[in-house]
Amino acid sequence: MAEKNPFSYFYVVLVEPKNSGNIGAVARAMMNFDIPHLYLVNPCELDNACYARAMHATKILDDAKTFKSLEEATQKLDFLVATSSIESKTDKRHLRNPVLLEDFSQTIFDAKGKIGLVFGREDYGLFNEEIAACDIMLKIPTSESYLSLNLSHAVTIVLYSIYLRGALIPERRRAIGSLEKKKLYEFFAQLLDDIDYQPHKKEHTKILFKRLMGRAIPSKWEYHTLMGVLSKTLGTIKQKKRKKGS
Repeated sequence: MAEKNPFSYFYVVLVEPKNSGNIGAVARAMMNFDIPHLYLVNPCELDNACYARAMHATKILDDAKTFKSLEEATQKLDFLVATSSIESKTDKRHLRNPVLLEDFSQTIFDAKGKIGLVFGREDYGLFNEEIAACDIMLKIPTSESYLSLNLSHAVTIVLYSIYLRGALIPERRRAIGSLEKKKLYEFFAQLLDDIDYQPHKKEHTKILFKRLMGRAIPSKWEYHTLMGVLSKTLGTIKQKKRKKGS
């Protein structure tokens, strides 16, 4: 029986790519590094130039799935990784506080389920709301004189790093999935409500918590421990509010 491809958990998601040649080159890189799933959000036409750049990876293009929005493309994926060359200059701005590629490759095999690698438009990259929808933001270190990489080059570098790490390590524990993450984020949001957290800081703090969990990739044991703490905390707060109101 053939061993399962350890890279079959990864999905490359291209958001509104405008250059068909880039899509073909991405497909070729995916074939090089054993990653079979390509999702396209409102792409340009997959023309002859696209297939010519793909070389022997035309099956990836033929099997690619097309979606009308990033939300539609990622609704069945469990862990989302945004990519961007634009980062925050301070840790206080959590939306674009990135994880470096080397660190990402060390830990991503602990994640559970389907992992979406989300790449933005050639000209504008990913919008803030698209980055906010992802668990972490990934950055490839580049020169300050020219930060932005070509789309296909960025995909190739990320996939190479994942492949290099994945080929060297045995299969490891897999962490919590999308349903557990959703419940964890909902509990945290409820906690902010129950402690009357400042309304103007809530969204910012929710993103901070999401980024922390995205970098940590908690195991199921860690998840249940954290949920126990949050549940106990929420129960204690509600009990005190009831006593205060009586």
